[in-house]
Amino acid sequence: EEEDVPAAEAMIENLVKGQEAVVRTARSVFPAAERANDEPTADLLTQRMQIHEKNAWMLRSMLVK
Repeated sequence: EEEDVPAAEAMIENLVKGQEAVVRTARSVFPAAERANDEPTADLLTQRMQIHEKNAWMLRSMLVK
């Protein structure tokens, strides 16, 4: 958590980290869904990973390098 309002670029970096964290979490849960032959959950995880990977990519494209 930030105590002050960060600069715009820092805000974007924080958003990227958040998107990447969601993807990591979904990836860590995926093997359990596969072991349980839980296709709906595996499909949901795949969809969420795709969305958050795309969001992270779009946010990274906004960062000045």
